[in-house]
Amino acid sequence: MPDIHVSAAVIVDDDDRVLVVRKQGTTRFMQPGGKPEAGETAAQTLIRELHEELGLVLGEDDLRPLGTFVSEAANEPGHRVVAAAFAASIDPGTVTVQAELAELRWITRADVATLPLAPLSVEHLLPLAWPALAS
Repeated sequence: MPDIHVSAAVIVDDDDRVLVVRKQGTTRFMQPGGKPEAGETAAQTLIRELHEELGLVLGEDDLRPLGTFVSEAANEPGHRVVAAAFAASIDPGTVTVQAELAELRWITRADVATLPLAPLSVEHLLPLAWPALAS
């Protein structure tokens, strides 16, 4: 199965909600982030993607590495995603949908059962935010 390398942000607000986004033309929500450009580190990729997609201005000191995780890709059948994940704290009022995003949501644990989510989010990233979800 071919790999798609990405960087992803796990962002939890003060109300214990997690930020997820949905790209235009897709149905599944996932953590914000994206694919690297030539020569970028995982952190540089995430900083650029968060700025392009959500208007956030962060530096490397604003990111806390969480590890690398692998799951089936949500939008590319027959591929798997290899994600460098980082935690970040932001003011929820500072994010706006931009670039290729169609929608953003701040979700609660209860939303996990009803919202279409990417495998990476369900299997790895949301359990980092909410350890009780880990199976």
